[in-house]
Amino acid sequence: MRKMALRFVLIVLLMTCTVPALAWQDKTHVAIAKAAGYKTWFNAAAADITKSKAGDKEGGNHYFDNLREERVTPEMVLAQAKLYDYPGDEEEGHLYGAIIASIRKHLDKYDPKDPDKFVGYNMDFAAHYVGDLCRPNHNIPFIKKDGFPSNKEKALEWHVANDGVVEKNDLDQLVGEIRKRADKISITLRKDHFEEDLATEIARIANISRDLGEKLRARQGVMTPEEAYGQLAQGAALLRVIQEYAIKQ
Repeated sequence: MRKMALRFVLIVLLMTCTVPALAWQDKTHVAIAKAAGYKTWFNAAAADITKSKAGDKEGGNHYFDNLREERVTPEMVLAQAKLYDYPGDEEEGHLYGAIIASIRKHLDKYDPKDPDKFVGYNMDFAAHYVGDLCRPNHNIPFIKKDGFPSNKEKALEWHVANDGVVEKNDLDQLVGEIRKRADKISITLRKDHFEEDLATEIARIANISRDLGEKLRARQGVMTPEEAYGQLAQGAALLRVIQEYAIKQ
């Protein structure tokens, strides 16, 4: 019965999604934002909704395939910012730059005295991308021609299995588990070096996610709940500090 249900999910995904742009399921994205104390946490899945309509223009913001399989550096992160919303042939994606660029857009228009909700939507996108950053499968090649997974069907199945590791839990439980781990993670973004420090933290989390992705690939398995919560906590800890600068400055 479970195999039949999974096959149905895969068919739907093949029909409706750009393959490399899968992500944590909606509740998990929302839980990351809520655990971070993000005010509009309920919008944290909105970028995936946008992707379903905007297609390639939005899809590349959600992953970085890292086809060269190299360590991520702050310089790589900042270089990707110019590719935000890029709908062209660039195949690897530009998740790291999407975080930088969406926050830049927010800061360009943000006025703490102006309650315009549309300005805040740029941060809602950033909140989603931070969730994707801590997703192992979004930081490694989707298909590994000389390893696992070596074809689209297997890659999809593996991706979907990892997407929902903790999704079955209710929202309050997810938030609690993420928050108690995030509270142990110390991140500092200096006001006078915000973007530089942010790029360094993005690179750090990207490499943690890559390392776990490669471990999962080697064992051809799925994250344990503890591994998943560890990743989610990294995203919540980063988002918590980002909003302190970008929203409360």
